Amino acid sequence: MLSVDVLLREYDRARAYTDDLWRDLTPDEVTWRPHENSSAIGWHLGHQAHVAHFMIRNLTAAEPSPDPELDALMDSANPEKFRGTLPTVRRLTEFRETVAERVHARIGDIAAGRVGAPAQLTIVAAHLLTSLINHEYQHDQWIGEVRADNLGHALPPDPDSEHLRRIDGYLVVDVLQPQGETHL
Repeated sequence: MLSVDVLLREYDRARAYTDDLWRDLTPDEVTWRPHENSSAIGWHLGHQAHVAHFMIRNLTAAEPSPDPELDALMDSANPEKFRGTLPTVRRLTEFRETVAERVHARIGDIAAGRVGAPAQLTIVAAHLLTSLINHEYQHDQWIGEVRADNLGHALPPDPDSEHLRRIDGYLVVDVLQPQGETHL
């Protein structure tokens, strides 16, 4: 298992890659949907942050949502045909930034031992971060497909990390990979 500090850097790397996929797009491109039963890039951006907050809240911190109005919209249980009315790009960006700050704050408290049961929560934090990173990349794949296939924009290069590889076409941080195996 990778350390929490390494995984936090990988979390930031994954979020930076997400930003590379969408920051140069227009607001109309971010909110555009190829068809009714698909999700706009903006929905994926909000969903990535929603899941990160939900996991931190339910597994480590029991804190309120930074934007409760987005919770139902960004939940993947919400059928795709109801994901059309998105908040502004600015609001999505602020939501993503706030959630990332909270992830860092809570995981930082765990890493520094400022929590009850710090050894147990360190294990939880490592698995949680691995899941958040891989979830970010899962949605990055879909964002990239809309970006390239539907909007005609080139894809940025894959992030450079010894801990990443592609499995089934998806980038993943692979904490189970045997030492010496080829990475990206």
